This record gives sequence, C-alpha cells and structure tokens, in this order.
Amino acid sequence: MDKKPLNFLAVEILEGQIKVPLTYYMSGPNIGTAPVVLINHPLTANAIFSGVDGWWSEIVGPSKVIDTNLYTVISFNIPGNGIDSYKWKSIEKIHTGLIAKLFINGLKKLGITDLYAIIGGSIGGGISWEMAVLSPKLCKHLIPIASDWKSTDWVIANTFIQKQILKNSKDPIVDARMHAMLLYRTPESFSSRFARSENEYKKIFNVESWLLHHGQALKNRFTLDGYLLVNHLLGSINILRNNQNFDTLIEPISAEIHLISVDSDLLFIPDEDKSTYNRLKKLQKKCFFYEINSVHGHDAFLIENNQVKTILNTIFKN
Repeated sequence: MDKKPLNFLAVEILEGQIKVPLTYYMSGPNIGTAPVVLINHPLTANAIFSGVDGWWSEIVGPSKVIDTNLYTVISFNIPGNGIDSYKWKSIEKIHTGLIAKLFINGLKKLGITDLYAIIGGSIGGGISWEMAVLSPKLCKHLIPIASDWKSTDWVIANTFIQKQILKNSKDPIVDARMHAMLLYRTPESFSSRFARSENEYKKIFNVESWLLHHGQALKNRFTLDGYLLVNHLLGSINILRNNQNFDTLIEPISAEIHLISVDSDLLFIPDEDKSTYNRLKKLQKKCFFYEINSVHGHDAFLIENNQVKTILNTIFKN
C-alpha cells in the first residue's frame, strides 16, 4: 500500500541537549534499496504527501511523476505544527534554519546520508534551501517551488499581519486564513471563478462564502499554536541570518538547483527567483528556472498539476 502510518523519532538540537520529536511519513522501497527523495511540506499541510489523505497525491505515488515504486519518499512534519503533541516553549528564537537542522538529524537517525532530491513548496522550499546550505553535499537536486531562500520584506509584513490577527481576533484561525487566501490567490483567480456571483441561500457573495469555508476548514483541522508557529517560521527564512555571504554559502552546494516559480505569485514573487537564478549563473552553478503559468497565484503549484508534472518529469526521468 502507498499509505503508511506516521512514525516517530527523537532528534537532538545541535545547539543544545533539547530533544525534539519528529513525526514522519514514508512511502516506497525500504531505506537503502532505492534513491531517497525528501519532501518538505507547505505551511498548513503535513507530512502525508500521498495516498488517500495526501496533499500531493497527484504528483507522488506508484507510477506518478515521483514514483514510489522507484524512490523512497519521506517527509517530516514541522514539529509543533499540531500533528504531533510537541509544543515549543517559545517560538521567537525558532527559525527555518533550526527546522532544517532537525530534518538533517532525522535523516541521519534513519541512516540516510544522501538524497536524490530535496523538494518543497512555499515554506517547505525555504527549509529546503536551508538544508542545502547546512549540508551542501546532501542532495543531487534541490527543488524549491513557489519559494525563496529568504523571507522578503513583503513576506515578513504579511506574516506580521497574520500574527496580529491570530493574537487579537475573536475567531483567529478563521480570520487569519481568510486574509491568507488573498495572498495565495489573485484578483484574476477570484474574478474567473466567482464573477461577482451571489449565494442565494446565504445571501452573501460566493467569494465571501468561499473564504468562510476555507477559514472554517482550517479551524477544523489545525491548532492556534500550530498556526502561530508555521506563520512565524514563514517570516524567518534566511540562509544569511548569521551575516554570511551568499556566494560563500552557495559555492559548496553540489546539487543541481531547480527554481520553480508561479508567474502570478503574490507571496513569493517570481522576480526574486529570477534574480537568484542570475546570481547562481554568475557562480557557474548548474541551475534551471521554470515558471508555472496560472491566474491562481501562489497556490498554483497545488492546482496546476499538469504543468508541475511536466517540469518535474525533466528531473525525475522514469
């Protein structure tokens, strides 16, 4: 079967003796018998990437683009995201670099020393960048999707507003999620879908009904602490947090770097990836830039499955 239960590890943080539980999901051949792919999940998703409950089941599974007949595929939950029972004492000093260290330690504990690919969408792509910098020889392919190696001022500003909503609203998860959906989609996406139509039963616009649905759906499956954590992490992406030099950090990375943007992304705008691509080329890195064409904005990497498949087929040539 493609679906397997969540497993548990206790992983030590490198800077101290704190042990953090990692939950992970794995599909495909046993470790050591096939190339390994690590998937870092998006903001409010989880480690279950395939099967009936998988958030990326169109892409990962038996005979899919990332074929679990050929690859051992693994994903860790971001600890504290509500899937496990772990809760950080304080999230203010937690950042995506620390999560990347935990994931690297988790791989070591599982006996995994090298990866065919690290792939991640949105915040998962930021964690993927952080892992590549911390362990430059870890993977053959680095594939950040709709993401960046840094949280721009725009991302920081929006996560700040999300934090204010989460801390001050009477219905924090619902309200924060409704605001976030405006970042994940575009005006064109809303117009093409709703066309100012009204819900006659609820006596509100259909776009309002849709926003309320998404807010309530997240509230039903997510915790406030989990949302506060992942929102905080989204604003913390920064491979240069210790005042290091971009060129110096990138030079040791041996992976082919595949930057996948969405042309209408309002959160991680494609111009940032284009700038990174040009910097990588100057460093003579083997890198590629792909663009998903869509009216749907940031979430297009979860919607435009045919385009995603076409791009990934060039990397996972089965």
